[in-house]
Amino acid sequence: MSETVSIVVIDDNLGSLELLSEALAHAEVTVYTASNPVSGLELVRKHHPRLVVTDLVMPGLSGLEVLQQVVSFDPSIDVILMTAHYTTETAVAAIRQGAADYLQKPVKIAILRERVATLIESAIRRRRSHSDVAAGSQDLEFEGLRAKSNVMWNLFAMIQRVAPHYRSVLVHGETGSGKDLVANALHRCSRVSGKFVVLNCSAVVETLFESELFGHVRGAFTGADRDKTGLFELANGGTLFLDEIGDMPLPTQAKLLRAIQNQEILPVGSLTARKVNVRIVAATHRDLQAAIAGGRFREDLYYRLSMVELTVPPLKDRAEDIPLLARYFASKFSREFSKPITGLTQRAFIVLQRHTWPGNVRELEHVIGRACMLTDSPTIDVEDLPDNLVHATARTDSNAQGTSALEEQERRLVDEALRASGGNQSEAARRLGIGRDALRYKMKRYEL
Repeated sequence: MSETVSIVVIDDNLGSLELLSEALAHAEVTVYTASNPVSGLELVRKHHPRLVVTDLVMPGLSGLEVLQQVVSFDPSIDVILMTAHYTTETAVAAIRQGAADYLQKPVKIAILRERVATLIESAIRRRRSHSDVAAGSQDLEFEGLRAKSNVMWNLFAMIQRVAPHYRSVLVHGETGSGKDLVANALHRCSRVSGKFVVLNCSAVVETLFESELFGHVRGAFTGADRDKTGLFELANGGTLFLDEIGDMPLPTQAKLLRAIQNQEILPVGSLTARKVNVRIVAATHRDLQAAIAGGRFREDLYYRLSMVELTVPPLKDRAEDIPLLARYFASKFSREFSKPITGLTQRAFIVLQRHTWPGNVRELEHVIGRACMLTDSPTIDVEDLPDNLVHATARTDSNAQGTSALEEQERRLVDEALRASGGNQSEAARRLGIGRDALRYKMKRYEL
């Protein structure tokens, strides 16, 4: 930790309260304790802590009622609930109501310290990222996902909260939005010991689904000349990611439901079931409710998978992430192609931010990869981008009346460059990737 923070601990068990207080004591942490929820809430209102750790079952008010009052007072305060009667269902229910985490008593001190440190560091990083006005000046990364938008950091926070507890998660999002990265982040944050195993349901022949998932024994069908281990067994102790679950055929859906419910599988051709311990992350770009209504998806499987539902927003709804992602991809492909590419011009950024990105982050990655491959310049400019992006922008601008959205964005970029350079026109022009004469023309045009 690099900032002093305060924590309120509420527990009616005085021995537990003292133990928790000592466990969280730190040079950069101030711990306030209360042996009843009413006093604890008074401390919350008085000290406005970064974090509240509270028991679930207490006289007067329950931990869930404390959670509700803290969230009502200040939603930015993280709340960790503790209980001696832990279940996955109650943990997920508490997280849905706003809890940051849900721990089983007696709490393991090492786990508590780790969770508290993670929550505090995440909050500090979010706050700093919001005050960072220079786009791309830092790498805002979470478990392989990069973003500076609030909507994505809210998603990251939810991943952190549910990862230690989930048995199944359903991830929604358009094609190319990064559902696979969200699934991988859930697995890594869960800290399970097993593998992360992937099955793309849209790429499997219907007759082979059962064998892929559950395996088969030798002689089970024509061509089965040896035993095969299914993906459930490969993922035992870890996570099975079922991408595009909406493309799974109905007969397989029924067998998948039984495997998830019973945590056991029956390989094709075998008479002996095998126990497994597998977490399931399913993802889809389809409307599963519509598929249920159309008889293409089982309602009981949907409810089993959707204990937790996460939605990955499309790129067009988080345009502030485009410069950050574009710089990251430019750096990535610069290394891959062994080219000294240092970034993109502001004109190129304007074109990128005008595009609607139907292919989402994957489309942006392909666009930047193509530009890096073709350019001979150290800076990607408009002419390095695909014609459909540039011409679509030009057509939009030619039909605009008065000051277009593109001009407004250009004015803002010029203004930001001037401010960031302290009014130094040469430095501002360098940041924008244009000459000083062009900068002076824009300053005059936009009355800057």
